[in-house]
Amino acid sequence: MAHGICPHWVGYLLINPLRKLFENPNKILGPFVQDGMIVLEPGCGMGYFTLPLARMVGPKGRIIAVDIQSKMLAALRRRAQKAGLLDRIELRHIRGDGLGVKDISGKVDFAVALHVVHEVPDPASFFTEVRQALKQGSKFLVVEPKGHVSEDQFAESVAAAENVGFVSEILPQKVGGRVALLIKKTN
Repeated sequence: MAHGICPHWVGYLLINPLRKLFENPNKILGPFVQDGMIVLEPGCGMGYFTLPLARMVGPKGRIIAVDIQSKMLAALRRRAQKAGLLDRIELRHIRGDGLGVKDISGKVDFAVALHVVHEVPDPASFFTEVRQALKQGSKFLVVEPKGHVSEDQFAESVAAAENVGFVSEILPQKVGGRVALLIKKTN
């Protein structure tokens, strides 16, 4: 299922402001994120979505931004510092053996994986870790690019999420790409 990790230099293309014309973070994430929330963003890259998320959660909220590439996180740190948002963002560099989020088990209000699940070598473990981090009833938005991920591959990812206990829900608004809204229901 994994197609390899996005090279760090592509991150500079992905933070281009023109991207907002076809993938606006506020429109995509705004309906799910509120002031004061704790949001988990695995595969944050250079923070195209992270910085808008940090603005949405406000000074009392927190974004836990996780990535496997230290160069991506370094660029995100610089961008967050420049934007005055670094105090709302917790950067976590992982080494490939999980998301490193056991310490926040049951504390996350919302999670989002944007264009990252197709890069994950073990989707079942990935979805299990995200589910464990979420509070009961919390939502997890998964968006994958149509150009990289076929309908069948995306269906496999959603099935992997459902196999670990997520329940799919209908999205309240249109989001580009292949999209699933997953809910952590009570056991």
